[in-house]
Amino acid sequence: MTRELLWVSLPDQRPRRELFYMSLLGDTHVTALARDEPVGDLTWVPSTYRRPIKRFIEAGAFAWVNELRDQDPAEFDWVASLELCSLVTGQASRWRRRGTGRRPLQAVVTWENLARQPLYRVPPYRQALESCRGAELLLCMVDAARDHLLENRFDDAVIRVVKPGVDTEIFTPAHDIADRPRVAFVSPLAENKGIDRILEAMRLVRREIPEAELVVAGRGPLEGLVRAAADDPDGGVTLMGGLDADGVGDLLRSATVFTTAPRPTWKWEEQFGLAYVEAQACGLPVVTTRCGSNHEAIAPGNDLLDVEGSDQVEALAASLVGWLSDAERRRRQGEANRAWVVEHHDLLTQCRRMGEAFAEMERLHGAR
Repeated sequence: MTRELLWVSLPDQRPRRELFYMSLLGDTHVTALARDEPVGDLTWVPSTYRRPIKRFIEAGAFAWVNELRDQDPAEFDWVASLELCSLVTGQASRWRRRGTGRRPLQAVVTWENLARQPLYRVPPYRQALESCRGAELLLCMVDAARDHLLENRFDDAVIRVVKPGVDTEIFTPAHDIADRPRVAFVSPLAENKGIDRILEAMRLVRREIPEAELVVAGRGPLEGLVRAAADDPDGGVTLMGGLDADGVGDLLRSATVFTTAPRPTWKWEEQFGLAYVEAQACGLPVVTTRCGSNHEAIAPGNDLLDVEGSDQVEALAASLVGWLSDAERRRRQGEANRAWVVEHHDLLTQCRRMGEAFAEMERLHGAR
């Protein structure tokens, strides 16, 4: 029997992530309330949002979806959404109790790794968080998300951890290993992702390896900084803008090393970093700074730097020079990275495991 799942999207939900995973659970038909047409084999209900502010807030959007009121809870086995403190999650908690028919089970997908997330102190977000205490499944994308739930007194019996996967056919190594000293940065162009530090580090790298180049894919508030570097004919920087999955795969296969340099903010620490996994699936070594729980996304043998302060730029540069200068080391680590991703983060395998978590809760509640 096919599982009927209603997904309630945030207004700025990123494609090929949580909703896409739901569409790949197996024996599941997904109806998605979303502003933009999502990726995946599902039914899309174009949706509008009541949104007092236009800025996305990490770990929860201050927005409500209007079209949820038009859906009948009795037609669904599950209602699911992203993050405990997002207001659409609070909406879903209230909606599933509406009416007199069958009440769907509730699932909340979470990456949150801050037990003391400041948004939890703000009344609307706190209310959404508290509404999740009746959810039948809290599906964590990282181990740190489970720790954060336990510290916030959620029942371990409803918590399951399934790490995210990437498409290992889109993200696959090049047939001929790239030999040019090309560093790839694929991430939002924002201060918390550290593109400014990478640009500084690459200036030091080019003192040692003049032909080294940095290729940047992404958009964000620091795009002007990157564009200025790319406009310098002697800077060795190329700005690709936003790319789809196939474009990212092509870029990674053309590169030699992958890098980012995240830093925490008052309400955010790196939770995972799918770009790390995509790069490793393409056989690239990774150089990055330790931040939050990004260690969960990085295979042994890569460079996860613990250096603080101004020394981070020098440490990043030294690490990049080390990888760029040693082709045999890159080859060995690239092969190990690819094998690690296939074992732990293959998309279809991980989605099957997510489906098993849903099925387990259904059996416990006699729902199917």
